[in-house]
Amino acid sequence: MSKWTAKDVLRADQFTKEEIATILELAGEYERALSDGRTLDVMKGLVLSTLFFEPSTRTRLSFETAMLRLGGGVVSVSEAKSTSASKGESLHDTIRTVEGYADVIVLRHPQIGAADEAARATDKPVLNAGDGAGQHPTQSLLDLYTITKETGRIDTLTVALAGDLKNGRTVHSLALLLANYEVQFVFIAPPALRMPDAICNELDQRGVRIQQTDDLATGIEQADVLYMTRIQRERFDDPSAYDRLKDSYVLTRDLVESAKDGIVVMHPLPRVNEIATDVDDYGKAAYFRQAANGVPVRMALLALVSGRA
Repeated sequence: MSKWTAKDVLRADQFTKEEIATILELAGEYERALSDGRTLDVMKGLVLSTLFFEPSTRTRLSFETAMLRLGGGVVSVSEAKSTSASKGESLHDTIRTVEGYADVIVLRHPQIGAADEAARATDKPVLNAGDGAGQHPTQSLLDLYTITKETGRIDTLTVALAGDLKNGRTVHSLALLLANYEVQFVFIAPPALRMPDAICNELDQRGVRIQQTDDLATGIEQADVLYMTRIQRERFDDPSAYDRLKDSYVLTRDLVESAKDGIVVMHPLPRVNEIATDVDDYGKAAYFRQAANGVPVRMALLALVSGRA
């Protein structure tokens, strides 16, 4: 049995550098297979259950597309009110039920730690598709895959993360995943939305250099990659606090032109107004290619944890 079989994917910092390389290499193989029009039956006879208790477009559809491209089947829950959770069923009982229908479970949930709770409830592999303001490990893997495709390397890069770093599970996971490499970070956020101390402390312990600023123009001057994020309205208890912060950063074409030559612009999407649409035709605006990269990366993860790779 492969060491990957029935492996849960819960946090970005659970992976070794060697495991990351295995995932990205397999993703590349699957991407080439799709480009060549090949039909794959790697997951034939297996069923994926996607349980989404928070809204999603890219993550849910790319997981389901990944499973279908591999020849498997999908059963899906796209909103909490359509499940027995609306009747008071515990997450534990939901997972115990779903394990009878599916071979792999993908879960998005508003509570930090929900994916860990789900993994404790079943022996089937559980993949964390976002747990509140916690982590989003599969997003960080597709982000890393995108960075390698867009820049040709990971080591020696300066990566700027901008926006809601406090609540942004995508930036939490990406920062921890990139800590496996020789990178340095610029964290760009309003004081109220700075990267959590726990993540900064872990990066510091791993010898990763961090700069922090609340000025977007200054922060991207030396960056090779800019990872923009939206200010997340759903994470604010006080609507007035969101209103004060929602327009903190808007990346315009002029700002891109004033940044380091060839800077790669990424965004996990959805975009609200933090990237002007005139940036879309900038050659290194990678966010829609980034979204597409979710399919081969999630194909690789599904095949690995199912013991089919």
